[in-house]
Amino acid sequence: MANKEILLVVDVFSNEREIDKEIVFEAIESALEAATIKRHANIIKARVAIDRKTGDYVTYRQWDVVDANPACAGDVESPTTQVLLEVALLDDPGAQIGSVVEEEIESVDFGRIAAQTAKQVIIHKVREAERSKVVDAYKNRIGELITGVVKRIEKGSLYLDLGGHIEAYIAKEDMIPREAIRIGDRVRGYLKDVRSEPRGPQLFVSRTAPELLIALFRLEVPEVGEGSITVMGASRDPGSRSKLAVKSNDPRLDPVGACVGMRGSRVQSVTNELAGERVDIILWNPSEAQFVINAMSPAEIQSIVVDEDKHSMDLAVSSDNLSQAIGRGGQNVRLASQLTGWELNVIDASKAEKSAEDQVSKIKQLFIDQLDVDEDIALILAEEGFISVEEIAYVPVSEMLEIEGFDEDLVNELRGRAKDALLISAIAFEEKIDSAEPAQDLLEMEGMDTDLAYELAGQGIITMDELAEQSVDDLLKFSGIDEERAAKLIMKAREPWFA
Repeated sequence: MANKEILLVVDVFSNEREIDKEIVFEAIESALEAATIKRHANIIKARVAIDRKTGDYVTYRQWDVVDANPACAGDVESPTTQVLLEVALLDDPGAQIGSVVEEEIESVDFGRIAAQTAKQVIIHKVREAERSKVVDAYKNRIGELITGVVKRIEKGSLYLDLGGHIEAYIAKEDMIPREAIRIGDRVRGYLKDVRSEPRGPQLFVSRTAPELLIALFRLEVPEVGEGSITVMGASRDPGSRSKLAVKSNDPRLDPVGACVGMRGSRVQSVTNELAGERVDIILWNPSEAQFVINAMSPAEIQSIVVDEDKHSMDLAVSSDNLSQAIGRGGQNVRLASQLTGWELNVIDASKAEKSAEDQVSKIKQLFIDQLDVDEDIALILAEEGFISVEEIAYVPVSEMLEIEGFDEDLVNELRGRAKDALLISAIAFEEKIDSAEPAQDLLEMEGMDTDLAYELAGQGIITMDELAEQSVDDLLKFSGIDEERAAKLIMKAREPWFA
């Protein structure tokens, strides 16, 4: 059946929507198939094949080839869409279970198809193709700046028109708080995600991401775009304040000055784009402690104590400078922490000094008691950073000889006393373990035996409550304990917690 109208529809949709013609042909085939199925009283399967050159199309009714179903007395479950293998073989010797057999039937007239059905199917297919096209066009642009015109505002979220029937979406949580935006405004954002959605937008844009700040400086500062300056990181409190860490790859170039610009023109352009957000330009430093000091600007840091294990730093500042270091609502220290990746604790310098003096005093007294030395020697050891008898016993002799006033005889004497103190402490601990007895609740606990209870007590686990605080791995070192038993004992000990 020749049908030039089909070719005309394909051309119109393809040209207007810039969609591949094959997509439109497939949409029309689906519409014709739907019309064919709707025309029959019973549910059938149909396939329509359109000649891409002439517009002719042929309709086939389809059956799935199946084996006999015992529940249906040797017949098929759905006679209108299924056929037995033995019947299919009569017409198609190549038929097999799972294949499809077809028979040509009368085609519906394209001009008489229910217009709404055809239109819905075609538009649905075309929209799917458009969405796929948008995703393909933008999936490699994630991380770039996107500029669009505000098309509509819904419950605080924005829809941007990027041109060419393409929309981007900025969710309410990705908007800068209290930013005044109206329909028709041009807005920039950071393209953070591109994904295919059945309905709604596929391009997801953020105005709050730290990456937006970096992208704006890359745009405003030529040295950043050229690679002479590298942006090492950014942290933001959107609409209020942000910090940007930069370093120069050219020793002759001042990275902070370049980013600020003449009379602050460059940083001001970024601030205007971000609804007045104040931007602190921070000089990056390979020394993490110095980088933290820079990041805490404008506050002045008097001293830093670094805890590598906890990945934290205690920053001592003067009493007058304390509020500035912390910032309103903790903003300054929070942004500095996000920028550097360290947990930062701001403390009063006077209190920190007193705390340090107390700590030195405790350590000094420890050395006096356990090493039987005078106050002067104990104070020197404490001020040199020794915090335990173990360190004195096993630190290299050469390291202790570097202490002013210490000779080899004194060092050997101190090391000998330290080892003796450790030995006495170990013996006392063993005696304590040998005399330790488990509490009655531990002895009577379900699943516990006497030997294990005493072994636990020997390691300081005397009560059910102390057992409840252990982990499975903690118990595996005891005799006769596997993972399953350890877990059962711990859960039994924790039962009173949930009672």
